[in-house]
Amino acid sequence: MPHIKVVGLGGSLKPGSASVLALKEALRGAEEAGAHIELFELHALDLPMFVPDRAPPESVQRFVDSVSTAAAMIWSSPVYHGSMSGAFKNALDWLELLSKHSPPYLTDKVIGLIATAGGVQGLQAINAMEFAVRSLRGYTHPLTAPLDRAWQLFDQSGQFSDEATLVRLRTLGKGVAEAAKKMAVLG
Repeated sequence: MPHIKVVGLGGSLKPGSASVLALKEALRGAEEAGAHIELFELHALDLPMFVPDRAPPESVQRFVDSVSTAAAMIWSSPVYHGSMSGAFKNALDWLELLSKHSPPYLTDKVIGLIATAGGVQGLQAINAMEFAVRSLRGYTHPLTAPLDRAWQLFDQSGQFSDEATLVRLRTLGKGVAEAAKKMAVLG
C-alpha cells in the first residue's frame, strides 16, 4: 500500500476547542493506519476573508499547498446556527486556489467529517460540509462523526471521557486513511 498524507482542518477561532480535540483523535487514527498527518487549526491559521483574485498570504499558501499534496482530509467544525462555522467555510473558500491544479480542487481525495455541537444539530453541519465536499469534487467517507452535546464528552482536563466517541473518531481517521490508500492504488 502507498504511503499517504492526511490533512486535518478544523477547530474554531478559540484555541483548544472541542472540534480541534475531536480532530486530533481522528488524526491519531489515521496515523495509526500508517498515514502521515498534518494539522491546520483555524485559530492558528488566522486566515483573512477570501476575496477572489487576491494574492494569498503565506499562511493560506502553505495550507493550500499542503492540501494539494494530500490524499485525504479530515474536517472538523463547530456547529454554529445549524451549520459549519463561518471561519471554517472561509478556509474552504480559499481552496478555490486549487481550481487550476490538475486535477482541480479535491478531485479523488477522501474527506472525513466531524461536527461538534453544543446542542443536537451536529448532523446538519455534517450535511452542509458534505455538500461542500461534493462541490470541491471530493469523496465523503461514509462514517461521519456528528458529536451532539460535545461539552459532555470531555473531562475537566479536556480529555475525552466518552470511550465510544473516542473509538468512533479513531475509526473515522483509520477509515479515511485506508480509503485514501485504496484510491491511490486505483489511480
